[in-house]
Amino acid sequence: MHFKIKGTIRKIETIATGHGIKNLNRLNKIYGKANWRKLKGICHVELGNGTVLEAEIHWYEGHSIGKKEIKIKRYL
Repeated sequence: MHFKIKGTIRKIETIATGHGIKNLNRLNKIYGKANWRKLKGICHVELGNGTVLEAEIHWYEGHSIGKKEIKIKRYL
């Protein structure tokens, strides 16, 4: 599903860091070695059909690499 983040991400929390991330080897192979964190937050998202909803999103963030693999976990 394609979506766009509207506005800012609120209530950002760290879920896992370093070796606590199950996909750490895959992230290092695809995007490069970094200090990876898995994060979650709440924001408004615009879906492909134009609907705007509030959702909880999860993503990986690498130091000096940025946000990668953003996904919607649930709608609020």
